[in-house]
Amino acid sequence: MTEDHGGEHVEPVAFGFIGPGAWVSLAMLVFIIILLWKGVPKLVAGGLDARIAAIREQLDDAKRLRGEAEALRKEYADKIAGAERDAEAMLENARREAGAIVERAETDTAAMIVRRERMAQDKIAGAERAAVEELRAKAARASAEASGQIIARNHNAVADRALVDKAIASF
Repeated sequence: MTEDHGGEHVEPVAFGFIGPGAWVSLAMLVFIIILLWKGVPKLVAGGLDARIAAIREQLDDAKRLRGEAEALRKEYADKIAGAERDAEAMLENARREAGAIVERAETDTAAMIVRRERMAQDKIAGAERAAVEELRAKAARASAEASGQIIARNHNAVADRALVDKAIASF
């Protein structure tokens, strides 16, 4: 029922005393009681707690992954440093070996030069000996020819018989 107050707007009321604000308040109170009775706050709190736990687990996983990443970064940094040390050691070893090879090559070269000089001197000495021998042989041939010519000029058949007789008699 509504009351008429002569042109003014009239608010509806139920049972003569319950107005629209009271009806809304009553509906809200019934709604809240039903929510409490069905355990909705526990469900909401449980959902929020589950979400909080999931976020906490994700944060823990992120911290663990970060720790693993830091350990991995440190491990690779150590490996890089070790590789750099190994490379430097290899380079130093290669320099030492190259120096030893150069030194050995210089020593071998000097020894080879001495050997070749000795061989050249031996060849020269051999050539000198061969030349001296050839010269002696030529001198002996020339001497024999000259002696033969002198003997042939100075000896005849009579002189040869006398020499042969004298040689036979001395036996």
